[in-house]
Amino acid sequence: MLMNIIFRTDASLDIGTGHVMRCLTLAQALRAQGASCRFICRPHEGNLLELIRKRGFEAQALATQVVMQEKLTEKYESVPAHAASLGVDWKTDAEQTKNLIGDVVVDWLIVDHYAIDKNWQLLLENCYHKLMVIDDLGDRDHQADILLDQNAQGKSGEARYKGRTNAECNLLLGPHYALLGLDYPLLANALPERNGEISRVLIFVGGSDPFHLTERYLTALNAPEFRHLYVDVVIGSNHSAPEAVSDLVSRVEHARVYYELPSLSALIIRADLMLGAGGATNWERMCLGLNSVIVSVAINQHGINQELEKKGLIYFLGKVEHANINLIRAGLKQILVNPSGNRVSSKRMRELVDGNGCRRVVQALIDQRNI
Repeated sequence: MLMNIIFRTDASLDIGTGHVMRCLTLAQALRAQGASCRFICRPHEGNLLELIRKRGFEAQALATQVVMQEKLTEKYESVPAHAASLGVDWKTDAEQTKNLIGDVVVDWLIVDHYAIDKNWQLLLENCYHKLMVIDDLGDRDHQADILLDQNAQGKSGEARYKGRTNAECNLLLGPHYALLGLDYPLLANALPERNGEISRVLIFVGGSDPFHLTERYLTALNAPEFRHLYVDVVIGSNHSAPEAVSDLVSRVEHARVYYELPSLSALIIRADLMLGAGGATNWERMCLGLNSVIVSVAINQHGINQELEKKGLIYFLGKVEHANINLIRAGLKQILVNPSGNRVSSKRMRELVDGNGCRRVVQALIDQRNI
């Protein structure tokens, strides 16, 4: 397959790293099929341009500029709720992106950005043969050939995009299309059923941690009733307080910290419980049957976390502002004494997420490009 693909996505201290990381996962799967992929990103504070390059992809930087939300609403009648996260108004971003794309018409332009909507997409329509949008919110209109929302669940997921996309748009909805690394389906096939007992805990809340949730989890574990647990902590390059995490790790028995791992899969395999946030990591750990205590740290996480809790697939503590130390400890205690329940939920997770979502998305891109 010789396809020329461009990703337009961003990372920053405010946006987080999840958009870029899931695009990287998809880009790696596309490259394995012979596609050529490059990234166009704005160099916000906390960007991942160098990481993209380290993974072997070309990464082009847009100009740096900051426009406040109130200035955007003065300039345009209607803008997406997250419009300010672009750093410029949408038309400027679109024109700058067009300039970096150049004269070539790419096979696929893949956009993963909450600030980009139909207006931006139509302005670039002469730059691509096909357009794919990755979204979680369903809060703005799109003009696309494919829309992927791996967090959309059932009829509520379909309703999220009703009237928001063109009639011809192919909707890829739900964890059946979760963008997991190519190692996940291999590991899932080799992993035996979990027994529900808990002796090792994994802490990871995303590439950045502006709410210091990592420290809250570590503080909660620093109690006599949890001293028998082994603890692995992973923090990303944009973590707000790595020194504080390192200090807390030194106080918790059997704890170790890891920095900027390329994949969580090895630690998920050996863990018995994860303390984390929502986002793509939900699907990674569910593919490998790992039970979890989860806190929502972003607006796009809360709805899916509530749905997963209703299905008995996570122990959900609610929004980050309510997740105090006592609440975390209470959740831990309930899970520790319920190995039979842990076994059941682990099995159900693995039935829901088989790890082949990325392969399915790649195939959809190949099939639809040929139409």
